[in-house]
Amino acid sequence: MSRPLEGKLGIITGGSRGIGAAIASNLASKGCNLVLNHASASSAALTATFCAALASAHGIRAVGVQADVGTAEGASAIVAFARESFASPPSQFQIDILVNNAGIALNAPLPAITAHEFSETYRVNVLGPLLVTQAVEPFLPRDRTGRVVNISSVSSAAGFVGQTVYGGTKAALEAMTRTWARELAERATVNAINPGPVEGPLYASNSPEFLAGIKGWIMHTPGMAPRPGVDSPEVIEEAKEGGGRLAHTSEIAGIVGMLCTPDAAWCTGQVVCANGGMMMLH
Repeated sequence: MSRPLEGKLGIITGGSRGIGAAIASNLASKGCNLVLNHASASSAALTATFCAALASAHGIRAVGVQADVGTAEGASAIVAFARESFASPPSQFQIDILVNNAGIALNAPLPAITAHEFSETYRVNVLGPLLVTQAVEPFLPRDRTGRVVNISSVSSAAGFVGQTVYGGTKAALEAMTRTWARELAERATVNAINPGPVEGPLYASNSPEFLAGIKGWIMHTPGMAPRPGVDSPEVIEEAKEGGGRLAHTSEIAGIVGMLCTPDAAWCTGQVVCANGGMMMLH
């Protein structure tokens, strides 16, 4: 059966776990070869095992590379490794898909924010996507078939208490998305998605105060209502405490996968809902 991304090459930053790993699984199932970036040496073995599993399950090639996306050297290293791994012949090397997923979160009230925390969060969440996209740009297709997807958040627009810095970085990423959609118009579509609460350790690490504050939002989000008989008993039980069920990483990945297919060619410069209706933009 034909797969929509057969033979294409995608780069996913922060691709070894969580939402990034789910995106990798989705794109691999569509036939896409992958370069998965991870930030720390401690993730190397995990990434290598994951890449081997993707290759075995989907008949694609997947490789991992450690690099700090928030530095020019790190961004260049990702692309250099992709060329080394997939450029055959070198003159035809092309990066079809870029998913800027790597990011860090900071929740702190206004008086507690430090200059270092501000700078580090913006370095990874804003400068990182800029540097990686700059490094990838020379190798994007020249026929509008490329795809760039930036992982934003509902925090860009919701004004959650304690998210001055994190929300600001995601708003900046959405602004860059719109600019890049124009600047790269002959090369690729550029879109962002804005997940809300997603299962996993990142969301679980939030403070009790933050979780209490967001509960009302969750209770009024259409897609987050638990589904007896569909969701697991554990999900149903957790929803009683949190106000609703969290998104599965595969649900976020499905929206990214959709934006990466040829069917999404007429969608660019958009922030696409990936939050079950928590944030309804117009």
